[in-house]
Amino acid sequence: MNEMQKNTGIKRIILATKYSWLGLVAAWKNEAAFRQEVVALIIAIVVALTLDVSLLHKVLLVGSVVFVMIVELMNSAVEAVVDRIGLERHELSGRAKDLGSAAVLLAIALATMVWAGILWTHFY
Repeated sequence: MNEMQKNTGIKRIILATKYSWLGLVAAWKNEAAFRQEVVALIIAIVVALTLDVSLLHKVLLVGSVVFVMIVELMNSAVEAVVDRIGLERHELSGRAKDLGSAAVLLAIALATMVWAGILWTHFY
């Protein structure tokens, strides 16, 4: 039985928060794309807060960037597991990494559409 299974209630929540924080720290240390997305998030927050748009639009602007970060974290997790299994080239390993990368690309495309749509309607 692992540490999370034998803990319940508030202790489980505290441990889950700790492990999540460790994941964010690992992403910051090891993933350049994640660091770039943190910068994009800071910019997105500043821009969203300064634009005269509805609260919903502000949430969509910031949330679309957060979504990219979530997908990036999942992609990094897939890459770490694939690399842990072995560094030799294998068709399935390559496919897993390519699929994760494609997910990030689609998330970025979605964020771009959200930003373009909201900015377009705001300024035109």
